[in-house]
Amino acid sequence: MSIGRHIYRTFTYESRSTHVHTRMIESLRERRGVCQDFAHVMIAICRGWDVPARYVSGYLFTDASAGDRSAPDATHAWVEVFLPSLGWIGLDPTNDVAAGERHIVVAIGRDYSDVPPSRGVYKGEAESELTVDVMVRRASAEAIGPEFVRTARPAVSSTGQRLPSSAALDQLLQQQQ
Repeated sequence: MSIGRHIYRTFTYESRSTHVHTRMIESLRERRGVCQDFAHVMIAICRGWDVPARYVSGYLFTDASAGDRSAPDATHAWVEVFLPSLGWIGLDPTNDVAAGERHIVVAIGRDYSDVPPSRGVYKGEAESELTVDVMVRRASAEAIGPEFVRTARPAVSSTGQRLPSSAALDQLLQQQQ
């Protein structure tokens, strides 16, 4: 999509040049920022043109040889736009690519405030600081250990109570997150 390409060509990716509270207007004025800023600018343009757009938060398996500008040890953000003939399409304006197998979705929302990596409630005086240490690498089927293999489980407990299905448990876990 030409919007993402325009952002990629006219904005400078500069790690730590902005923070989560940087306003989009500042990114526009400075023409620099990080993936979060580029995603917010693209979303605003799309919505201004009545194209539904949403913010995607996750990780990226970076490939510097392919020209990726994103830091390999950080969270990543990109955009999904809704095109009636295709549905939701992921676009990464930071790296000028369509979202694909290297993009790992963690959460989707209207903007960053819907999907921060951590959120909580404090009682009393408290401060917080988020530190991220991420390593994303390719895995082959042989490299996946037994801890990742879903095993069959009984449908009833030892007391005779019917247990929820794996799908129901997955849904409960997703709701908790």
